[in-house]
Amino acid sequence: MIPVSVITGFLGSGKTTLLARLMRDPSMGRTAVIINEFGAIALDHDLIETSEESFIQLSNGCLCCNVRSDLTRTLADMAARRALGTLPPFERVVIETSGLADPAPILHALMTDRDLNGVYALDGVITTVDALLGSTTLDQHEESRRQAAVADRIVITKTDIDGVRTDAIKKRLAIINPGAQIVEAASGDVSASVLFDCGFYDVTGKHPDVGAWLAHNDNDSAHEHHSHASHAHTGDITSFCIVREVPLHAVTLSLLLSALAENCGSDLLRMKGIVNVRENPQRPAVIHGVQHVYHAPVWLPRWPSADRRTRLVFIGRNVRESWVRTLIDLLDAEVAAETVKHSRATA
Repeated sequence: MIPVSVITGFLGSGKTTLLARLMRDPSMGRTAVIINEFGAIALDHDLIETSEESFIQLSNGCLCCNVRSDLTRTLADMAARRALGTLPPFERVVIETSGLADPAPILHALMTDRDLNGVYALDGVITTVDALLGSTTLDQHEESRRQAAVADRIVITKTDIDGVRTDAIKKRLAIINPGAQIVEAASGDVSASVLFDCGFYDVTGKHPDVGAWLAHNDNDSAHEHHSHASHAHTGDITSFCIVREVPLHAVTLSLLLSALAENCGSDLLRMKGIVNVRENPQRPAVIHGVQHVYHAPVWLPRWPSADRRTRLVFIGRNVRESWVRTLIDLLDAEVAAETVKHSRATA
């Protein structure tokens, strides 16, 4: 049986950072990774390096809404291609859910689907929780509480931020899920041996509602009618992507992050992107933001793929795409004009 682990956690809680670090661990060789992103453009696969024996599958949209048609079909296809030798002989599967996923339908499919049970076994659920914003997220989003409640391992991330204390969030998580092992990780740095090989998934010791959530999905009609309309996140949370062929100035990035933090606040649940910077075209900048917290750009040593366009993904409430596009254009035009003026003055 091939073990399947699910990495879940709310938007911006550090799932991709954790997975990227884990995939550098030699013990994670021959691991197939399925990444589910909420939005039209996938970025996470460009931020994760795998060995020659590993590979990445992608799916966009809400995985929990399409659990029968997408996840089960993907896993069945992977198993068939593995048997034929057209895929590397992977020995583990890791599924990274979108930050808005309700994990219960995903877990139910992995535990009960007849076509999968002879090949795969649900090994465990790993949930990331942001040390800085986790308490607020748990207060405001049911998805976050469910993600914590179903976990075998809870990873508290961003513990390296100055002034962050984890005592309160640990106590709260222990109440939500008494059976989960809670570990801390700075920059996703945690050993794979701590997180994987949990054994067959068991609701014992977890929040008492977990069994009910899984039982609720036991009726096939629940899958058939589990549409986007049934999710609160689709009613008031929207996603859009901005793609630019023309590189941005480095100063534009700093101005953009400041403007987003000042004007969007908690309405911008998640922003992430890979940016072609005019002053350093061979090394893309990766930017991340969660609500009012924006991190300094991280410079990759090289472009991870042939696609060198700037790609920015925004997920939030009441954040207009037209406003963000105009903001970027105005900021970059202003920076360009100032650069020309400075060059003329010093010539």
